[in-house]
Amino acid sequence: MEIFEKIFENHVLLVSLVACFTAQGLKIVVELIKQKKINARTFVSAGGMPSAHSALVAGLATAVGQTMGWSSPDFAIACLFAVIVMYDAAGVRQAAGKQARILNQLLDELFEEGKEFNEDRLKELLGHTPVQVFAGLLLGIAIAFMMQPVI
Repeated sequence: MEIFEKIFENHVLLVSLVACFTAQGLKIVVELIKQKKINARTFVSAGGMPSAHSALVAGLATAVGQTMGWSSPDFAIACLFAVIVMYDAAGVRQAAGKQARILNQLLDELFEEGKEFNEDRLKELLGHTPVQVFAGLLLGIAIAFMMQPVI
């Protein structure tokens, strides 16, 4: 049981997870405001506002800076990792989602005459807009500062 105690004492890990789960929870609130109904699936889905990926890595980098020092190599690594993840969320994954939307539309038009198509539709909401990524970034940083340990 000592290992679990040590894990829950890890400030960097806790900040990162709280930032991620907070972002996922906020997605339900955003969806409720937009659609006027609760969609619990939003909590475990990719995409949406704010980016949980961005919140997680921003919280990670900020907590590493707080604990290891802002000029530490650990902070530099965490920052570069965060940039890569956020770029991927807003760039590559967003483009893949657009491609999936087009392919699904082509399949709908191709098989609208009653022909059978046995494959599942492609997931279209994969990535994030730059605003969603930026909101996740700010959320992760804010959570890290709210959870900053008092020394």
